[in-house]
Amino acid sequence: MKIAVPKEIKNHEYRIALTPTGVRELVERGHRVTVEQGAGDGSGFADAAYEAAGATLESDVEALWKNAELIVKVKEPQPDEVARLGAGQTLFTYLHLAAEEKLTRDLMASGATCIAYETITAPQGGLPLLAPMSTVAGRMAVQAGAHSLEKAQGGAGVLLPGVPGVAPARVTVIGGGVVGENAARMALGLGAEVTVLDKSIPRLETLDDRYQGRLHTVYSTADALEEAVRESDLIIGAVLVPGAAAPKLITRAMLADMKPGSVLVDVAIDQGGCFETSKATTHAEPTYVVDGVVHYCVANMPGAVARTSTQALTNATMPFIAALADKGWQRALAEDRHFMAGLNVHDGQVTHPAVASAFGLESVDPVSLTG
Repeated sequence: MKIAVPKEIKNHEYRIALTPTGVRELVERGHRVTVEQGAGDGSGFADAAYEAAGATLESDVEALWKNAELIVKVKEPQPDEVARLGAGQTLFTYLHLAAEEKLTRDLMASGATCIAYETITAPQGGLPLLAPMSTVAGRMAVQAGAHSLEKAQGGAGVLLPGVPGVAPARVTVIGGGVVGENAARMALGLGAEVTVLDKSIPRLETLDDRYQGRLHTVYSTADALEEAVRESDLIIGAVLVPGAAAPKLITRAMLADMKPGSVLVDVAIDQGGCFETSKATTHAEPTYVVDGVVHYCVANMPGAVARTSTQALTNATMPFIAALADKGWQRALAEDRHFMAGLNVHDGQVTHPAVASAFGLESVDPVSLTG
């Protein structure tokens, strides 16, 4: 199969969809992999490494897309990229369509088959291709929050771990999944006082047992959220509804009860954000202030640590990319119902119910397309 790996063009996105090691595995399986020149520079992978792995380098981006059967990316396609997609092509990347109606409709109009990393499931539960970037984002959220708390960044001037004689910062993490646990772990490691809110009692029990009481676990209610708003120096939004838009858990009115210079980090921003005042930002201008509260809402946080993220992503995606390349999308998905959950759009039709529901569209059962 002809596989293309274009350079990411989203603002300050430095990742690439495949490492040279991943390319080598595909080439050795008999596939032709074409990598856009310079695509790996941001992750520290030189063109020469891709050539050594058996890839063909291409400087003409239009030709790269036109000649591909399978396009493998990291972030959702930007407008120029959507315009290059056509019927008969398969796109495999993060899409997060439930928060992007225009992109959804544009992908439908392209006629392409679009498979999203973030909605693929696993036999044991969870989202295996979202997990590695969720781990990165959760850990980065605390770094970003700690930096944003500095006075020069608009924050209250609070040091996360405090010092002897001065209490540490209070950190609340909303959501106890992969992002939430990794954020809590980092905040605990830095010496903050950390609380995790979640609606799953079994998940709270797991966290309580795992961290031996060092982590406060609280069942998420309106009262608990209001208390977190009043008491926290840093709140990290780590809520995920697979494939769907994130719920708005903190309203603008609630900001009035927050400490001046406190910080909100919205890791759910790819899915529309879990704070009413959230709007997507970039690494170029990562924060803004609303009612005295600093908001950090970068939509591609892992892109800032591109080498680590690219390696982690390739480790997770390789078995799925190999299956697509070896079998074609119909057979690969038909043989694996968990992989089938990743199909979001095909030939003008939406195939993921949460995406369809977000925009009042009809959802087509993907089984009918792969049989």
